[in-house]
Amino acid sequence: MKARFRDLLAAEWIKLWSLRSTPWAFVVGAVAALGVNVNAAFADYRNYPRYPDGIRELFVPIWAMRDAFTLGGAMVFTLATGAIGALVIVGEYGTGQIRTTFAAVPARRAVVAAKALVLAAVMLVYGVLVAGVSFAVTQGVLDGRGAGMAIGDEGAPRAVVASALLAPVCALAGFGLGALLRHTATTIVALAGVLLLLPALMDERDRWGATLLHALPQGAWKRLTEVGVSPVPVDYPWTAGGAWAVYAAWSLGAVAVALFVVHRRDV
Repeated sequence: MKARFRDLLAAEWIKLWSLRSTPWAFVVGAVAALGVNVNAAFADYRNYPRYPDGIRELFVPIWAMRDAFTLGGAMVFTLATGAIGALVIVGEYGTGQIRTTFAAVPARRAVVAAKALVLAAVMLVYGVLVAGVSFAVTQGVLDGRGAGMAIGDEGAPRAVVASALLAPVCALAGFGLGALLRHTATTIVALAGVLLLLPALMDERDRWGATLLHALPQGAWKRLTEVGVSPVPVDYPWTAGGAWAVYAAWSLGAVAVALFVVHRRDV
């Protein structure tokens, strides 16, 4: 009997949580990212009375939002979610279980689509939880100095949504790389290189460097979490619409790569 797609979704849900590393990866990723952000908020809370008037005038919303979603926290979150996405498919190749899966369900594209949908849904919920907690806790800390933001403030909803969506975007990027490379260590190194190292090498003062950074998830995330008018001029500004398009392109492109390579290659 031909497997129904909802049965494939149920099977992939079970596989995801049957990996012993999955719950730990979720917990460690969330704790690490939140720890970096909350630490930044406490640092500003302690130092706020010593800040000059110029910084205090700009603190809300620019620095308050940066405490909620620090670059360091985003990098940790990127690596954690990308690694989970990679393990969803690489782990099955590593154990050889993928042969059993394709023997039971010869429609490989349907299997990959089910994996991607389950991964994206779980990561969306995970991202919403982590981004929401980070915003609430950091702004609660800063409220002690009268420097916190509310979720309804201008730019805050977009920043929270962008940070939440960073989880499924990076997870799907890891998923696509995992399908392409099929080796855990190689995939994680490639993922870190593309999503973390490459943005660090880009110079935003150079047109080509800025263009490449804008085309990466980290660059899109930075643009979407910017609020207020930065005191530092930007040589090559980027639009929020373009940043959302980058999110979509990476997600859809990664799934397309996974569908193609799994269908074309032998197990």
